[in-house]
Amino acid sequence: MGCPAFLLRRLAVLPVLGLLLYAQTVAQAQPPRTVQTASVTRVRFSEQVVLVPKAASPFRVDLEATVFRPSGEGPFPLVVINHGKAPGKPVFQGRARFPAQTVEFLRRGYVVVLPMRQGFARSGGPYIGGSCNIEINGLQQAEDVVAALDYMVSQPYVDKDRIVVIGQSHGGLTTMAFSTISYPGVLGVVNFAGGLRNLSCPDWEDRLIETFGDYGKDARYPSLWIYGDNDSYWPAPLPDRMFNAYKANAKGAAADARMIDVGEFAGDSHRLFSAREGIPVWLPEVGTFFRSLGLPFESGS
Repeated sequence: MGCPAFLLRRLAVLPVLGLLLYAQTVAQAQPPRTVQTASVTRVRFSEQVVLVPKAASPFRVDLEATVFRPSGEGPFPLVVINHGKAPGKPVFQGRARFPAQTVEFLRRGYVVVLPMRQGFARSGGPYIGGSCNIEINGLQQAEDVVAALDYMVSQPYVDKDRIVVIGQSHGGLTTMAFSTISYPGVLGVVNFAGGLRNLSCPDWEDRLIETFGDYGKDARYPSLWIYGDNDSYWPAPLPDRMFNAYKANAKGAAADARMIDVGEFAGDSHRLFSAREGIPVWLPEVGTFFRSLGLPFESGS
């Protein structure tokens, strides 16, 4: 059973020291730049690092986020990309950019935001983790996605009625937890190798399957799941079991859920989204999914 959002908002968190000083420097946009993609399409965009406010009791927490904006006034549809968890302490994890992957959305006319969740990189508050309760972990992480969306839809260059949320690994779990939240303008979600593994919990695989099944009960959006056969985190047949548990409980729009098995990829299919060479594998599937939501996905010039 999911944890009520109002209880999650009551979690006490502490801001990172020096955040106010950092806030004075990160909000400056970098000069617009032009990059050349593999298909020789030139893409002009701006990159900006911002601090997104997240309401938390008794203190406010600020989340570091990177915003990529295509050239022009907009309003542009929005893609949110939720990062995974690198080995080591989350506070030492670098700011997520996924430059090669992000450019593929920019060149198709999308604004992209990559929020760093609480406790990661320069985001405030402690990292939420360590518990064997995977379902609650995902729901707590999803609160940060809501904060990022609240900030982005207030920007005049964002089309608040056309939003897709994407996540990789721990960010994929976060994305599917977010799918249980009704947020205006969100049309669908994409889960790349999503999950959370805690080897200190002997039944972590069963808990993960149960978590996705519970998310399916309250999910609200069409979803695309992309996994592979040689994933170092989720050994087969675990991905199928997670998806089937979700699909068995999904109703309404969420029943429109499709899983893509990419087979074996480059030694570890867990890297499919983050690896540049994975783009030709997943991009056509994502394009088909976007178009099924009524969104454009033709590359620009």
